[in-house]
Amino acid sequence: MTVGAILLALALYTAGPASAAAALFLEEPFGVFGRVNPTGHAAVYLANVCAEAATVLRPCGPGESGVVISRYHRVGGFDWIAIPLIPYLYAVEQPEQVPLYVNADMVASLRDNYRRNHLEKVAPDAAGGQTPDGDWTQLVGAAYDRKIYSFEIETTEAQDSQLIEKLNSGKNQTHFNLFLYNCADFSREVINTYYPHAVHRSLFADQGITTPKQIAKSLVSYSKHHSDLQFSCFAIDQVPGTLPRSGAVRGVFEAFLKKKYVLPVAVLHPIVASSMVVAYVVMACCDPHRNFATHLDRESQPEAILADLQSNRTADRVESSR
Repeated sequence: MTVGAILLALALYTAGPASAAAALFLEEPFGVFGRVNPTGHAAVYLANVCAEAATVLRPCGPGESGVVISRYHRVGGFDWIAIPLIPYLYAVEQPEQVPLYVNADMVASLRDNYRRNHLEKVAPDAAGGQTPDGDWTQLVGAAYDRKIYSFEIETTEAQDSQLIEKLNSGKNQTHFNLFLYNCADFSREVINTYYPHAVHRSLFADQGITTPKQIAKSLVSYSKHHSDLQFSCFAIDQVPGTLPRSGAVRGVFEAFLKKKYVLPVAVLHPIVASSMVVAYVVMACCDPHRNFATHLDRESQPEAILADLQSNRTADRVESSR
C-alpha cells in the first residue's frame, strides 16, 4: 500500500460514516530485539474511543479518528497508553503531513516534535531539554518501523462505554512481564471485554505465553463462528525509506524452530527438543490458517486503509476464510 493510497484513505475516512469497531493490530517485529524474539507487537485500535489525555479515555466526537491503545514496557510507569490513530501510525497530526519516504533522522525528528507537543507527561525532556532515551518511541510512527496487519470486528457504543469505564477506573501502573503480562495479554483483555472468551492464549503452540499471532488467529476463528458480526482484515504497509524492513511474525514454537534454537537444546535435552518438534509439526498440519497473515496480505490490498478502519463498511472488505 503506497503512502498516496493511505492519504486517499484518510480523506475518505473523514467523509465516511462513523461506526463502532475494534481492530487488533498485529505488528511485525523489527530491530535487534525483533530478531531474537520475533513474536512482534499487539495493539488495539478503537474507532469510537478517543483520548482526553494519553491515559484518559472518552467517547469520540464528530470528525475524530479514535485511538490505538497498548501495553508498553518502561514508558512513564504506565500500564497502558492511548495515542490517536494518525500519530500512532505516522507521528504527525494531519494526513497531508505523512512523508512519502523516510530515513532515521526524519523519523526521530517527527517523533520528538510530537512528543514535545503532546507527550511530555509520558516522556518528559531529558536534562537540558534534550530528547529522552527509552521505549516511548514505540508510541508514535509505528508504520515507519514495521508492517501492521489489522483484524477488525464491529462493536457497539455500549461496549465502548464499558471499556472506557473499566480502563479509566483501573490503576494504570505498569507491571509488565514478557511471559505473563505482555502487550498481547493486554490486547486479549481488551477484546474479551467486548466479546468475552473471544480470544485466548495457546498452551500448545506457545507454551501458555500470550502472543500477538495467537490473538489474531483466535479473533479470526471467533469471527467465523459469529457471522452476524462484520469482520475485515488487511495490511498497513511499512512506509518506504532507509529504515530496515520488519520481519515475519512468529509464535513461540515457530520462532524456536525457525531460529534454530532447537539445535543447542537438542544437544542438552534431546527428549525436550524432539517433543517440541513433534508438537510443532502436529500443530502445523492441523492448522490450515498457520500462514494466515501472509495469505490475507496477498489477497487484501484495499485502497482505503483508514476508511475501512473507521467505517467497517468498505466494499473491498476481505472476510477471512468465509
